[in-house]
Amino acid sequence: MHADQHLLTYFQALIMGLLQGISELFPISSLGHSVVLPQLVGWHQLAQAQSAKSSYFLSFLVGLHVATALALFIFYRHDWIRIISAVIKSIFTRRIDNFDAHFGWLLIVATIPAGIVGLLFENLFRVLFAKPLAAAIFLFINGLILLVGERARHAEVLKSERRQHSRTTPILQEDSRTISELNFKEAGIVGVAQIFALLAGISRSGITMVAGLLRGLTHEDAARFSFMLATPIIAAAGLYKIPHLFSSAAAGVRPQILIGSIAAFVAAYLSVRFLTRYFKSNNLYPFAAYCLAFGSLLIVRFI
Repeated sequence: MHADQHLLTYFQALIMGLLQGISELFPISSLGHSVVLPQLVGWHQLAQAQSAKSSYFLSFLVGLHVATALALFIFYRHDWIRIISAVIKSIFTRRIDNFDAHFGWLLIVATIPAGIVGLLFENLFRVLFAKPLAAAIFLFINGLILLVGERARHAEVLKSERRQHSRTTPILQEDSRTISELNFKEAGIVGVAQIFALLAGISRSGITMVAGLLRGLTHEDAARFSFMLATPIIAAAGLYKIPHLFSSAAAGVRPQILIGSIAAFVAAYLSVRFLTRYFKSNNLYPFAAYCLAFGSLLIVRFI
């Protein structure tokens, strides 16, 4: 048996895979939870491998990312087929004349900032900030981001309602916007916000949803934009490092990688299915409360 098999058991792979699939899409930070969980339950060798510059854990992470991206792509497969076709057509016609083409180019613009920064600094950020106390602090900050974002969006809705009531005739523009009304500059702002998800504890889906809400999107549209945007970023993070799966570091843990990846795929698919329904009529407050409470407890635990 390869030595690394003792460092990552099948049970650990299963739990970490489920954790990745759920917390990547729920706005509670997958990276933050994957950093603190091993420390909380005493998986110290796994915790050490996470912050190492090169280890079997990086290969394991590649499998989880690819599986999560695949689950997202399959869930939104009809959207992606239309969007990819529309973007290709727009390149040849040099016109963006429908929603799918516009949505596709918004996603491309929003992907660029995090893609560049992630390519250059992801490994550095992982080594520097994948520490339990740092993750706990950023998890608490993530809760503040969700809370402030929700309150700011709620304030805008109330302000719009007061404007409506003060007029004798209804206003034509509603308080919320649709994805088709976003411009490329606003997509870039959402993309820049996504960069902060490189910090363990800051949720990718959470911060991009808040950015969308602050641009006037509904919770449903903000969640859709966030999940669609996550697909190419997570896929690129995994596919770029695919060679790690064939490295000597992964030689002893490939069965565990498979188990973890299957768990991540199932968890991610069920999570996005649940959350797309949840955000039709609900908000980020429960997740903000969880991050603030759990983050506070973790800070006390690791300080």
